[in-house]
This record gives sequence, C-alpha cells and structure tokens, in this order.
Amino acid sequence: MKLQVAIDRVDIPRAEAIIDAVGADADVIEIGTSLVKEFGMKALTGLTERVKAQENTAILGDIKTCDEGKYEFDLGYDCGFDYLTVMGSSSMGTLQACYDSAQNQNGVMMIDLLECDEERIANIADFEDAVYCLHTSVDSGATVDPVDQVAAFQQRFPQIKHIAIAGGIKREQLRGLAEQGVEIAIMGSAITKADDIAAACKASKQAFA
Repeated sequence: MKLQVAIDRVDIPRAEAIIDAVGADADVIEIGTSLVKEFGMKALTGLTERVKAQENTAILGDIKTCDEGKYEFDLGYDCGFDYLTVMGSSSMGTLQACYDSAQNQNGVMMIDLLECDEERIANIADFEDAVYCLHTSVDSGATVDPVDQVAAFQQRFPQIKHIAIAGGIKREQLRGLAEQGVEIAIMGSAITKADDIAAACKASKQAFA
C-alpha cells in the first residue's frame, strides 16, 4: 500500500516545508484542491519540482475536474503532476477524456467517488488503470469505518482493482486497509498538523510496512 499525504489550506512556503518533512516516507504527495484553486496549476510547478527531487515520491494534483477533461488533465501533466483527480459525477465524455490523457501522458487518473451512489459507480467501473477513491468529505465528517467500507466496496465491485481511500483516516486503521488490499491510503491533517510532521509521517508508514 502507498501512503499519500495531502497538503491543503496552507501557503506556498508552508507547503514546501511539509514536502521536505514528508518526502522521505510519503509515496505520494498531494497538492490539495485549496492550493490549486488559490494559486493555479502553473504557479505550483515549483512544488511539483520539489516533490520530484525526492526519490521515489509521486505527486498528485487534486484538481477535481468536472468538465474540460482533456484541457485540465493535459495541463496538469504538463505541470509535472503524476496523478490527477476527476469527479466520478462527471459526464462519461469527461471521464473518457481524462482517462485518454492519462494513458497518453503516462499519468494516472484518480476518480473521486464523493457522493457517487452504487448505480453511478457501476456505470463508471470500467476504467481499468484508474484508481477509484472512496472519499468521505470534510464537511460530512469521518463517520464510516474505512476498513469495512473498503470490504463492502470490493464485494460490490470486484472488477475495480485500484482503490484509494480518504477522509479522516487514522494511523491505527492503516494496517487493516493494507490487509484489505487498498492501493493508496490518503492522510491529511493527521500528519500535516502534527507537532512533528516528519515523525508522524514515518510512524504512519511504519504502521503498515
């Protein structure tokens, strides 16, 4: 399982400091939606370059594409991102355009399943190389047991092989998620708001390694 650390609601210097702190242990560093909206993708190329300077660390842009799929994904990959997100509620045309962009540019499409019901997921479950992200929103709160959530999802959608999960993930839940076969566990403030960010990241990685 990969550990993804999400950086949100900070300024650029703080984002740089967090990247430096978690780079040794995070498998994926996420530049969150708030940074993308506040600064714009082109202005974040310094962050993508900073992540790529870390050995074996990928970078995700949580751009939450809803439309203009080819334009936004091509731009994101050009700006140095390895993973980009598209909302599962987007049209099939947008999802296909994002998937084609990812395939053409050797990137990865992550589909954010926020507020997608089972019928919708069934309709979009055929993107073989995409990562499907089970996502409990910040506004909704982390009310679901993530291990049980993943198990139920796998039973319902066995054709989906690449699963990520986000939303209030706790360190003690990571081993269970790894044992369940989750590909990416996404943690945010549990690491980035810790008194010692580097130590919190290392401890999280060691919790399932």
